[in-house]
Amino acid sequence: MRRYSFQARYARNKRSAAYGVATIQRELTTHNRNAVINSNIRKRRNTGGAMMGDQTSETPTTKALAMLSAFASVGARAFNLTLTDITGEKVPGGYKPNRPVEDLRRTIGRVLQDAERHRHNVIIRPRSTAATLIQLDDLDAAKAERIAPHSFIVFQTSPANYQAWVAVEPGAPEDFSRRLRKGTGADATASGSTRIAGSLNFKSKYAPAFPRVDIARTNGGSVTSMAALEQAGFVAPREEPRPPLPSLSSRPARYPVKRAGWRRWPSYEMCLNGAPKGTSGNPKRSLADFTWCRTAIEWGWSVEATASHLMEVSTKAKENGEAYAAETASSAARSVEIDPYRERRTPRPA
Repeated sequence: MRRYSFQARYARNKRSAAYGVATIQRELTTHNRNAVINSNIRKRRNTGGAMMGDQTSETPTTKALAMLSAFASVGARAFNLTLTDITGEKVPGGYKPNRPVEDLRRTIGRVLQDAERHRHNVIIRPRSTAATLIQLDDLDAAKAERIAPHSFIVFQTSPANYQAWVAVEPGAPEDFSRRLRKGTGADATASGSTRIAGSLNFKSKYAPAFPRVDIARTNGGSVTSMAALEQAGFVAPREEPRPPLPSLSSRPARYPVKRAGWRRWPSYEMCLNGAPKGTSGNPKRSLADFTWCRTAIEWGWSVEATASHLMEVSTKAKENGEAYAAETASSAARSVEIDPYRERRTPRPA
């Protein structure tokens, strides 16, 4: 067997170390900061503080079961299940409300297989009476990593797009969810519905390589307090309500009085085109929905009529169902009450 002197072994090890450092440096320079953070999140995948197993051994079904368990650990005992097609349209017969978690655990494997075969999205809406569940959507990797210690689950829904869910002790005021979303930089109008882990995200823009929803981290049973989130700096300050709208006869000229019989809907297309872009580069449809609802309510439409018409014009509303439309319209109505004089450019009638 060939023997090496100490000097030869030292030289060889030194060259190997230098080569390793150079390789790492090259890899770091060819990956952007977001990719490095993505790697950090994945390395810290855990359930209740324990590292999850090798990702290659996981199946779509085990990922879905892990998500259902995470929600169940904070009090979610039932879910609304919705199937949508690649255009975001609800699949006929694809809405199953109030499904017990035990039922979903037994059937989710078959649901995922059928959905993948037919290119259907699998969307769940958790219901919990034990805690307030707050969805923080449209986060980049850095924001997701920051809120992760306070979340009971963090997962990736599409490239560079994360969601975190936070469970807060019962008794949170009505505006707390909105303030937490604002403070974390999340989508202000998240619907409370989400794609289940293990499913494919069927959107035309991702074809043919549809991304799979993947869990980055779970922390089963983690229920935090409003005080802890505020102390960590995640909660935006409370906004004081503004005075009510003046009567029509006393409004300034910039709030024109609509002529008698004026019953037009705002232009949804204008709201969508004016919405800020998400991490994917596309307009944030939830913000477009919110803006459209707020405008419709300001124009005199009721919350119920606004929610009903949103189901006709919004792809996201069709995807998430009537509960999403009702919540978006209600949030818009509360926004009008709090801030009736918000300056904006009113979308022209459709």
